[in-house]
Amino acid sequence: MQEALLAAHRQWPEGGVPDDTFAWLLTAARRRMIDRIRSDHHRRERERDYVELRHPLADAAVVQTDDSVQLLRLCCHPELTRSAQVALTLRAVAGLSTAQIAHAYLLPEATVAQRISRAKARIRAAGAGFPPPLGPGDRLDPVLDVVYVMFTEGHTSSAGDDANDIRLSDEAIRLARLLQRELPEHVEVAGLLALMMLTDARRAARTDANGALIPLDEQDRSLWDRDAIRDATEILDDALTRGVAGPYSMQAAIAALHDEAPSTETTDWPQILVLFRMLEHATGNPIATLNRAVAEAMVHGPDAGLATVDALADSRGIPDGKRLASVRAHLLERAGRSAEAIDEYRSAARMTLSIPERDYLLARARRLEG
Repeated sequence: MQEALLAAHRQWPEGGVPDDTFAWLLTAARRRMIDRIRSDHHRRERERDYVELRHPLADAAVVQTDDSVQLLRLCCHPELTRSAQVALTLRAVAGLSTAQIAHAYLLPEATVAQRISRAKARIRAAGAGFPPPLGPGDRLDPVLDVVYVMFTEGHTSSAGDDANDIRLSDEAIRLARLLQRELPEHVEVAGLLALMMLTDARRAARTDANGALIPLDEQDRSLWDRDAIRDATEILDDALTRGVAGPYSMQAAIAALHDEAPSTETTDWPQILVLFRMLEHATGNPIATLNRAVAEAMVHGPDAGLATVDALADSRGIPDGKRLASVRAHLLERAGRSAEAIDEYRSAARMTLSIPERDYLLARARRLEG
């Protein structure tokens, strides 16, 4: 739309203002969107052709396998930092927009765009080559991060009309299965696969017939995929017998406790609280702190959770104001402070770019208004 407005600014003074300005702008914007989609498609084809020509998969056994994971490893160039590897691979291979990547890492979009530009420049300076990985375990950490962000964006779209992007989340699960096939003994590979399977098992209950979001404590648990939950739990249990749990395995354990509980009230919240404290200590991620606040509210009451949220806000430890406001609204609602909760729900709704999420937050505020 910005490009269409720019075209209008350039063309209308000379050619005249059209009779239906809205239709003109809509048509111009649509054409530019189509051009961009085509350009992205051709870019991905050129990148794929380049990799296949530069690193032909000559081994017959390899030719018969899926090379999607190999492409992820190649893009995670060893000359780049881990954050740059992940950002570039998400953009160039996974096809996520700069805005989606920025949302995943709680960063300004301009920062991510700059990071990707610098990564490309660094690769050019290194000779524009993509050294092949040394083995299945090489560059594994950034590849796991890429798959995790893909699934997260697919499971809960950060912007737009749809609550999720099923094709993206399904592709992430498929890639995780390929990774586990290559590294069956790796704890975090299994943990990531289990986490995504346990989360995706709730897909059918996350939205109603109109596509509106349904929170976890109000979902119809009979719609959850029990076979997927059982398989994922077995994968996780088997992995944890082989080594120490990392961040993905910890999150998978939390998801398993939710999925195995028959209701919100019977969920093992004390254990979830312990796991979130472990996750927070292991990662230092403010989102883990925010999730810990919810678990604290379930164990020690909403005031305890609010104290953690307010401390996080005072320290400015989380740049995502929308998540902070939505969690605070939920805890204020549980504490019976309806007027404050309404304000926080509306504040969170103003900050989100996801229409289903915005509608859900506004619906919570309306429900509190009676």
